[in-house]
Amino acid sequence: MDEIGNKITELFNGQALLYKVMYLWIPSLSLKCAIDLEIPDIIHKHGQPLPLSQLVSALNIPPSKATFVKGLMRLLALNGIFTIIKSSNNEEEESDEAYDLTSASQLLVNDTDHCLSPMVGLAVKPPMIELYHHLKKWARREENTLDEAIFGVRPYDLMKQKPEDFAFMQEAMASDSRFMKLALTKNLESVFDGLGSIVDVGGGDGTTAKTICEAFPKLKCIVLDLPEVVSNLSGTTNLSFVGGNMLNFIPHADAVLIKWVLLDWGDDDIIKILKNAKDAISSKGNEGKVIVIDMVLDEKHDQHEWLETKLLLNLILTAQLNSKARSEKEWKQLFLRAGFKDYKIFPIFGLRSLIMLYP
Repeated sequence: MDEIGNKITELFNGQALLYKVMYLWIPSLSLKCAIDLEIPDIIHKHGQPLPLSQLVSALNIPPSKATFVKGLMRLLALNGIFTIIKSSNNEEEESDEAYDLTSASQLLVNDTDHCLSPMVGLAVKPPMIELYHHLKKWARREENTLDEAIFGVRPYDLMKQKPEDFAFMQEAMASDSRFMKLALTKNLESVFDGLGSIVDVGGGDGTTAKTICEAFPKLKCIVLDLPEVVSNLSGTTNLSFVGGNMLNFIPHADAVLIKWVLLDWGDDDIIKILKNAKDAISSKGNEGKVIVIDMVLDEKHDQHEWLETKLLLNLILTAQLNSKARSEKEWKQLFLRAGFKDYKIFPIFGLRSLIMLYP
């Protein structure tokens, strides 16, 4: 009987895990709901834990929806987005719940340099979620990406067909760059020391470059991105924009910064980009720097939450961009094939690492 009982327990545990994975999409949509309802902003402006009754009132929704709000906050609290504070320590007594921000939901407060709400919005846009209903079709066809299998065009080309979606994507990328502002100026001071110029490859609207220019006013910053991205942007005395394709060329400079770009590409294209980066710093000899900020997959040592996020991103990269999350061994092979002699990895940016390439 003990053996049968253990087997039943094992099966029920398996069911719980299965259902958790099956309903993983619900927390993401719940998070989007909380952002749309401006719950992080409401709690932030309140300045202290906000009771359920007051939250419902602040949301301007009928009291009959209080049960939904309570369930929403409990789910997101379980996922670390909010924290729940009980008014009574006695578990037998009914107590009102109050909610406070966590380090995660602080990133969802608007009008801050570290707000990542646009990135969340991009990830859970209905067309984005709809794509993944076609994974079986894509997996059994020859097309490289979901967009090519379903719509017949590459993801970026599809995005350009809808200006509002293209603008949404650019804002999401800019929000990530603003989030990196503090880490960039704090961790890269020694890296930028002695440089006269730097190219931000795939730098979008220049958010990252502007941060660098503010912190290092003597440094000349060049943003390289596609003409349609930078055509209407204006520079400053130490910031300029160049329209072009990093697969074809990268402007000459003392250093090249490639932040959160390479993960979008396959191996052959990454090698082309890195070779162009190496050529761009060739006039500096061994003093030239190529600075890569990207994700390094380490299944043995990554903490569980980071590893889970990286593996989820790996699926998205594979299906949407024909790319993948790469281990240090895989990155090393690409660096050597691009002609670099050595590299060093510094895991100082959370999910991402700073990678220094030496020519």
